[in-house]
Amino acid sequence: MVGSSAMVGWVSSSSNGNVGMAKQYYLSGNSPNLVKPDQGSLQLVSNSATIISQNSILYMAFQLQINQPESQLLYAVGPTGVFPSAPDYQLSKHRTMVSTSINYAAGQSASESPYSALRRGHGILAMLGWGILMIIGTIVARYFKHKDPIWFYLHISLQSVGFILGVIGVICGFILNNHLNANVGSHKSIGIFILLLGCIQVMALLARPNKESKFRKYWNWYHQNVGRILIILAIVNVFYGINLTGTGHGWAAGYGVLLGILFIITTVLEIRFWIRR
Repeated sequence: MVGSSAMVGWVSSSSNGNVGMAKQYYLSGNSPNLVKPDQGSLQLVSNSATIISQNSILYMAFQLQINQPESQLLYAVGPTGVFPSAPDYQLSKHRTMVSTSINYAAGQSASESPYSALRRGHGILAMLGWGILMIIGTIVARYFKHKDPIWFYLHISLQSVGFILGVIGVICGFILNNHLNANVGSHKSIGIFILLLGCIQVMALLARPNKESKFRKYWNWYHQNVGRILIILAIVNVFYGINLTGTGHGWAAGYGVLLGILFIITTVLEIRFWIRR
């Protein structure tokens, strides 16, 4: 933030091995040339700044002379592989950040990342669309065909809503990736492939042969198996996406419980399906 002071640390490689450095910067403007090294209002204790790197995690510590530390703090991470260098030690624009509010009296803190609402929206829409409604729609198609034509319209409705929510979730993911420039290549690739499978399923519906056609059995085989692949990939990618956040254990547990319930329902219906045949 303009007018603030910041402590910046980095560990770069040199002929002498990895070298850690920490500097105070004064943020006098929004452009890199207005971020001044070795300036700022922080009263640092001499030789108190330390920075080390262990297991790809950077640790920085420093000591201030101050009566009451600020309760509102910002943490930012710079671009990968780009470090300030002599003589000007100019900083590059950060690629992500998080804000923290600290209550020193209670010993508590709360953090919020930018675009957190967009991140939640992406996850919820993708989970609900690809990872829940698609499964329920498939269950309806397999076990309720004796309720013709209700099963068909219910199946189409569930899959259509799931597809729409899933597409919106993917769009949110693209927007999020553009803002954060996060390293989520595998998650993104799987998501794009799921979207392509969903589009293929929609287009296949338009080319659906009638029941008397000799090609109907081949269409059914294709439609069912592409749907199964889509659902499997969706489940994997939902868990993978939750894991990428690093803080979504509750979401993973909740989604796992829901999948368990759907699995039990599917098992019961499958047993009844084979008994009736």
